[in-house]
Amino acid sequence: MDYYAPETVDEVLALLARYGDDATLLAGGQSLMPLINMGLAAPTVLVDLNGVQALDYLGEDDAGLVVGALTRDRTLEASAVVRRRCPLLAEAAGNVGYPSIRARATMGGTFAQADPAGEVPTVAMALDAVVRARHAEGERTIGASDFFLGPLTTALEPNELVVEVRWPALPPGSGWAYVELAPRPGDYALVGVAALVTLDADARCTVVRLAYTAVGPTPLRAPEAERALVGRPLDDAALAAAGALAAEAVEPEDEPYASAAYKREMTAVYTRRALRLALERAHGAAGPAAPERPV
Repeated sequence: MDYYAPETVDEVLALLARYGDDATLLAGGQSLMPLINMGLAAPTVLVDLNGVQALDYLGEDDAGLVVGALTRDRTLEASAVVRRRCPLLAEAAGNVGYPSIRARATMGGTFAQADPAGEVPTVAMALDAVVRARHAEGERTIGASDFFLGPLTTALEPNELVVEVRWPALPPGSGWAYVELAPRPGDYALVGVAALVTLDADARCTVVRLAYTAVGPTPLRAPEAERALVGRPLDDAALAAAGALAAEAVEPEDEPYASAAYKREMTAVYTRRALRLALERAHGAAGPAAPERPV
């Protein structure tokens, strides 16, 4: 294996232009290193990004957050700026794996890995985050809905590098929630839900966003469930209807811990929970929503 440790973005892009598909990028290593250790990956050219300090930043502008590709999940979880401008992202980041994983996992690696069980990509779908990718000849921006193409598959070309993700700030009057069901805290989620609710002065929904973790080949939206809630109060009947529509929209598969049917049922349950918590926060209520029933 040839190992490279570039210190600038231009050096990385030159290596990608030279090696293309043969180049494997190392950032946090939380997905790549286990694959190498198990003999499931054998890179011939390894490009270590950890020395490229220009990719490690977190800032804000008028539109929201600007996050560099080497920003760690722990930074997203703990940042006062993220909690203020985009608290849904901070809450989801706090659900990623274990503390040791969050201390290493990076924004760019999470997006490039495109794991459908990833919490942060789910929030990207909910908020229409935008990825900035560079290559040796220039750059382009890719919306989250166009970026994730399938399990572990993205719209990136072999010579492209994720350098930044832009996250829109939550609109005024918004409440948010990220909730998930996992076998144990820190395990991969069986179902996760990111919810955003924006209310007008009459407490009616003007914006609803729902996105889902681990119930499809990519993070999924539930547009029919969203549309069913806009313009009406979020009463119990509305939440139940949205949950049922969301369960129809997802594409789960059977897995050792849960059948597809169970994951659909939990999609409905956790949609209601996420919406209830988001609504409480939109009204300024403190504390988590009370559970409907044991799961």
